[in-house]
Amino acid sequence: MPFNLITILGPTAAGKTSIAVKLANDFNGELISADSRQVYIGMDIGTGKDLIEFQKYKVQYHLIDIVAPSEEYNLFRFTKDFQSAFKSIRSEGKLTIMVGGTGLYISAILQSYNLPEIVYEEEAEKLKLLTIPQLEKTLINLKPKLHNTTDLISKDRLIKAILIERSREKISPAFKNLQSLNIGINSGREETKRKITERLKQRLEAGMIEEVKELLRKGISMEKLTYFGLEYKFVSQYIDGKLKYNDMFQKLNSAIHSYAKRQMTWFRKMELEGVVINWFHPDNYLEIKSYVASRLSDE
Repeated sequence: MPFNLITILGPTAAGKTSIAVKLANDFNGELISADSRQVYIGMDIGTGKDLIEFQKYKVQYHLIDIVAPSEEYNLFRFTKDFQSAFKSIRSEGKLTIMVGGTGLYISAILQSYNLPEIVYEEEAEKLKLLTIPQLEKTLINLKPKLHNTTDLISKDRLIKAILIERSREKISPAFKNLQSLNIGINSGREETKRKITERLKQRLEAGMIEEVKELLRKGISMEKLTYFGLEYKFVSQYIDGKLKYNDMFQKLNSAIHSYAKRQMTWFRKMELEGVVINWFHPDNYLEIKSYVASRLSDE
């Protein structure tokens, strides 16, 4: 089956959006964001929407700025929104390019998770009543080969992992005809760490603190901002007086480094499960473009 989707994935600060936008421009495509926070309106700097890149090349995008931060957005909604956007792009005869770093969302598309809405919500509520050790035992029973749950230490992540494993037996018909060419963008651990720190400084200078203050002014609670994690968690703590500026910067910087490491762990797990990811350095766009062109022509 010919490729009908290009997926651009990688750790945070890797330069995924720039690569994806250029590919969309060169191959008549449109982008679908696979980022769990870019869906929220008004969360621009902290989520790195890079809308200037889209405007520069006049590339259309989907699943960015589609819900208010006060709303709940989950994996089920993403898969439904992806299907809708995918059909719309295909109907226009354009190439669909998914780009993002939220491993769970990307896996849901590439590995054909099926999440019936009612079952998903009911099961999630039942699982919330269990303790973390009980959830770990449930997950291991579903996936006996899983020996390490250290990357799933939070209750929320364990619940999501269980729901995913329970859904694997029922592949959604909407995803059966997907054939994705997967491009991984990664500049290596040390360079990624440097880019993360530089980008954090740029975001703070660009008004990230003011962005969080505006969200608070609009009624988004400290608890909800903490739920969004990373920039929104630590900047809100700074605004609330719980952290001094330097402490906020150091803690946030460290948290983003850890997040990038977890992202790469997730992508390696996908590869072990059979997902083929072709890795490139972000500086090698011409090489990426040539590779994509050759694979599309092969089909």
